Amino acid sequence: QVQFVESGGGSVQPGGSLRLSCAVSGSGGFSINAMGWHRQAPGKERELVAIISSGSSTNYADSVKGRFTISRDNAKNTVYLQMNSLKPEDTAVYYCNALIGDFFRPYWGKGTLVTVSS
Repeated sequence: QVQFVESGGGSVQPGGSLRLSCAVSGSGGFSINAMGWHRQAPGKERELVAIISSGSSTNYADSVKGRFTISRDNAKNTVYLQMNSLKPEDTAVYYCNALIGDFFRPYWGKGTLVTVSS
């Protein structure tokens, strides 16, 4: 059974930084392909924040380009999201996800709350 351990969420003032981590286990020997972070703010739909391939190619939402950096440690099956220059509009629940196996089946973590407020 695929399991996610997400950490690093919390409250921070505007302009501050946070680093999210997500460790994935239980893939049963199947390859973990792309990994990413999505977020969902109150009253809004879930949106992609950043994604990283198994070869470390990255893609970002326009709203976070230049402020957020996604990275991964394949040996640890862990993906990170370094968030700098945080804004109140970055407030949301952040969800880790991974595409696993030959058919790139998506799996999701339970989410971690990030609150940016003065």
